[in-house]
Amino acid sequence: MQSNGSMNKKGLQDRQKQQMARGLPKQKPIRDVKQVIVVASGKGGVGKSTTAVNLALGLMAIDKSKSVGLLDADIYGPSVPKLMNLKGNPELNDDNRMIPLINYGVPCMSMGFLVQDASPVVWRGLMVMSAIERLLRQVEWGSLDYLVVDMPPGTGDVQLSITQNIPIAGAVIVSTPQDVALLDARRGAEMFRKLNVPVLGLVQNMSVFQCPNCHHHTHIFGSNGAKQLAETISVKFLGDVPLHLNIREMSDKGQPIVISSPDSPEVSTLFYFLYDCFS
Repeated sequence: MQSNGSMNKKGLQDRQKQQMARGLPKQKPIRDVKQVIVVASGKGGVGKSTTAVNLALGLMAIDKSKSVGLLDADIYGPSVPKLMNLKGNPELNDDNRMIPLINYGVPCMSMGFLVQDASPVVWRGLMVMSAIERLLRQVEWGSLDYLVVDMPPGTGDVQLSITQNIPIAGAVIVSTPQDVALLDARRGAEMFRKLNVPVLGLVQNMSVFQCPNCHHHTHIFGSNGAKQLAETISVKFLGDVPLHLNIREMSDKGQPIVISSPDSPEVSTLFYFLYDCFS
């Protein structure tokens, strides 16, 4: 039998939860989008955007009946225009909604389409939130089975705003094996868990470098750090992606590795975790 003290404590906790829930925005689906998959990292420079681009293209490759879009939500450092070889400003339809730019069959939207290439986005919080709201609600995606969202690095206002405003089917966390990157990757995974977003798993990027001359393998950023983290926090380890010259060169040319070298060993890891997560 519960004491009056424990009952009062439980009642207080319930009221606090109700008050917090009232303060959160109500999640609304993005029009004509069935599922949203976010690709995130705690730290920049770990290959998150490259992973997001190839994830979107890979989803189409494993099931050609599926329609996939790509949203670049990194306001300050948009990479999708370069990675997808897209330039120009989106046109507006009759409802004043932006029409995505398309390449390789994937409709894309990015802040990079709305500002000049060399122009920095020097905005405060309210302007950033307004831009995110526009990217989420004022894009004419058409009918999509999946929308892959390239999140900005970290666990700040933009990440919280997106997560709290739209239903998310799952998050993929990208990290290198380096300890500093893993600390932030763990924070990112815990943020999604606190916000009740399923963490689909952890991708270990730049896991190993093979010398093109002697073929010696070097673990430049450490070995198996992301795999060990996945075990520690009880999420799936989705696989290793090597630090490979071909991935870098093709990305810089706007020819993602899934398109330029679909049969390469570098792509096999991606398809493995796609089948594991989405088949």
